[in-house]
Amino acid sequence: MSLARQRCIHLGLGLAALTALLLAAGLAAGGEGWSITGLVQTLSGPDALMIVGQIRAPRTLGAWLTGALLGLAGATAQGLFRNPLADPYLLGSASGASLGVVLVLAASALAGHGIGLATVDLLGRVGLVGAAFSGALLGVLTTLTLARGSQQTVRLLLAGVVVGVVLSALCDLVTTAAPDALRGKQVFMLGSTGFLGWGSCMALGLGLLVCAPLSWRWSRALDALTLGEDSARSLGLDLPRVRVALVATLALATGLAVSQAGLVAFVGLVAPHLVRRFAPAPHGYTLLASAGVGGTLLLSADVLARSLIAPQEVPVGVLTALLGGGYLLWLLHRRRVA
Repeated sequence: MSLARQRCIHLGLGLAALTALLLAAGLAAGGEGWSITGLVQTLSGPDALMIVGQIRAPRTLGAWLTGALLGLAGATAQGLFRNPLADPYLLGSASGASLGVVLVLAASALAGHGIGLATVDLLGRVGLVGAAFSGALLGVLTTLTLARGSQQTVRLLLAGVVVGVVLSALCDLVTTAAPDALRGKQVFMLGSTGFLGWGSCMALGLGLLVCAPLSWRWSRALDALTLGEDSARSLGLDLPRVRVALVATLALATGLAVSQAGLVAFVGLVAPHLVRRFAPAPHGYTLLASAGVGGTLLLSADVLARSLIAPQEVPVGVLTALLGGGYLLWLLHRRRVA
C-alpha cells in the first residue's frame, strides 16, 4: 500500500473517531459548560428528552452538517477557480444572504410603525431562513449574469467580488434606514448554531446528500482543470457545462449552510487546506474529506462556544475566524521561514 493511500485512510479513520467524540461532547455541553456528570444528571432528569433530544442533539448534528457543507463548498470553489484562497462566499452568496436577512428585519421594524404590512406578512411567511437562502442564490445568479455565464473563470471571479461589494453596500444602506435591523444583522454576520433544530438538520442533511454526489461526479473534471483550461479541453471536457454544474453545487451548499447558521467564517477556506496538508489526493477524496474536516471544525468550535465562558456563549463564527485565521497565519509564516 502506498504512503499516500495510507495517509488518506488514517485521515478518514481519525476524522471518524474525532467526530464521534465531538458528538458526545456536544450532547454533554449545556448551559453550565461541558460536563459528563452534567450529562448523566440531565439524562436521568425529567426533562431529558426535551433538553438532549430537542436542543442539544439537533444543534450538535446541525453544526456538523453545516460545517460539512461549507467544507465541501470550499473545496469545490478552490478546485474550480484553481485558487487556494477561494472560499464558499466568493460568488456573492454571503452578501446576498445578509441582504435578504436585513430586508426581513427592516420590514419587521417598519411594521411597528404601520408601514408596508402586506410586504411584512409575505416576508414573515418566508422567514429569515428562506430570506437568507433566497438572498444567497440571488447573489450567485447576479454574479453569473454579470459574468455572462460561467465560461470564463477570471470574469466569474471578478464579478463575484463586485456583486459582494454592491450587495454589502445595499445591506448597510438598509440598516441605516432601519437601525433596529442592525442587531439582527450582527448576529447573522457572526454566525450561530443556537437556532438549529431537527428541521434544520433535515434540510442540511438533504442538501449534503445532493451536493456530495454531484461534487464527486465532477471531481475528475477538477483534476483535469489543475493542468490548465487548454489541457482540460484537449481531454474532451465541456468546460462551460462543468462550471455550471460546479457553480450550482457550490451555490446550493453555501446557501443552505448560510441560511441555517449565518456567516460562519474560515471553515470552508481552511478545511481543504488541512486535507491537502495531511493527505494530498485527487479531488474525489479531497472533496469528501474536506466535508468531514469542515464538519469537525465547526462542531469543535460549537462545543468550545458553549463551554468557554458558560453560561454565556461565544459566537461560533468568532471562534472559527480566530482558529482558522490563526492556522493560516501560522502556515504562511512557516512557508516564509522555509
